[in-house]
Amino acid sequence: MKVLLAEDDKRIRDGLAEILLGEGYVVVEAVDGEEAERAFRAERPDFICLDIMMPKRSGFDVCRAIRAEDSQIPIIFISAKSEEIDKVLGLELGADDFIVKPFGVKEVVARIRAVTRRCHARASGNACESFVMGDLEVFPKQLRAARDGETIELSLRDVKILQLLFEHRGEALDRPTIFRHGWGEQHFPNSRTLDQHISQLRKRVERVPAEPQLIRTVHGVGYRYDA
Repeated sequence: MKVLLAEDDKRIRDGLAEILLGEGYVVVEAVDGEEAERAFRAERPDFICLDIMMPKRSGFDVCRAIRAEDSQIPIIFISAKSEEIDKVLGLELGADDFIVKPFGVKEVVARIRAVTRRCHARASGNACESFVMGDLEVFPKQLRAARDGETIELSLRDVKILQLLFEHRGEALDRPTIFRHGWGEQHFPNSRTLDQHISQLRKRVERVPAEPQLIRTVHGVGYRYDA
């Protein structure tokens, strides 16, 4: 999924981009309101993270322009403006959510995942499709899995990796293949990054992470899921 991130503060923009990239999104950045509008029309993102106080055109103005062309695309306002009237105006303009600076990583991740679920549900009309890996049921469009009645939160990248392993069950997939699928063709394959991510994913989806049954290591190759 592609996200348009419009934020004039480079430090904040870099931080948000890092969070989004870490979750598995493709990020298109804009540094002012006019660039945000151009990027929206050129890139056609799946949803938008939009600062309010930007040069050239405010986030409110950009939101109005986008809503005139697309009434459905999710928009999250991210701003230092915390007054209630600003939140009300943002929501009245058609924003789906409003995050106030300073914010925590977990808060941003939770809100972005919520918007992603809405995107998937609207696109498919059915957010309940799933697949089963051992005793784990994975709901890709909900960015969640479940086991024994317990809900497990997943990132977009987690879902991509699990889905790939499930679709190629019984096959040993090499690290570059998994990396390209989870990170995209624009990223150079990095085994260390992949192995670290798999280690964290196992902590969420394996009953005993030290003895993985769903994501097995194939030494010298990569990983495999045995149905």
